[in-house]
Amino acid sequence: MAIEGLALLSAGIVGLCLGSFLNVCILRLPNEQSLIRPPSSCPKCGRRIAWRDNVPVLSWLLLKGRCRGCRAPISMQYPLIEAAVGLLWIGAVLMYGATLQTLAAGLLGTILVGIAVTDARHYLIPDEYTLGGLVLGLGLSLSGGASGFVRAVVGAAVGLVLLYVVAQAGRWVFKEEAMGGGDIKMMAMVGSFVGWKGVLLTLLLGALLGSLVFVPLSFNRKRLVPFGVFLALGAAVTFVFGDAIIQWYLQFLHSS
Repeated sequence: MAIEGLALLSAGIVGLCLGSFLNVCILRLPNEQSLIRPPSSCPKCGRRIAWRDNVPVLSWLLLKGRCRGCRAPISMQYPLIEAAVGLLWIGAVLMYGATLQTLAAGLLGTILVGIAVTDARHYLIPDEYTLGGLVLGLGLSLSGGASGFVRAVVGAAVGLVLLYVVAQAGRWVFKEEAMGGGDIKMMAMVGSFVGWKGVLLTLLLGALLGSLVFVPLSFNRKRLVPFGVFLALGAAVTFVFGDAIIQWYLQFLHSS
């Protein structure tokens, strides 16, 4: 029990720290700013944020959501993202134990949170998420030997090619860009984690969620669709439940 508790605590701390870094990515990557310099500071008064004021979640609570210097409010996005990623990593340990699957779940989940928030706010998916995640996915696949690496490569290739074809078809039908390059690279990254079958399921779930959520909100008005948000949700469901869903579907076909 003590070891399990330590594993959960460690996962939570890692998640909180990654969530704090993810806030920096969400803020700076869309503006093509360095993730390292300048150090974090209050956007209102410019005061540099000291280490004691940068402890994930805790500092925001102690400061009551305000800058120590000018008392300007600090967005709730910061503790919410930190807490969400911390809980995500704890959940990964509870589901998969101390395994590489936990590491894959935590890393993919963190990247998907970054993609969803950034795309929802800026209609943009930076390469740092997609290409960086692709490298991580391919690297982690090596733990499965040659077959694991081939599965990841095929998954990435299917994700890339399939989304590219969909984007080109959308451009031909609607006479305008229907899907950005970020979505295409994102699915290559997702494919490296979930394989080619997972890519198909992710696209199906993403399209379904997008239709159910975004179409009613866009009725009678033309709005851009942050498709990366729905692809991220679909990829998360696929990573956790994909094998069970695919197995159920195959059994359904076999029994029909």
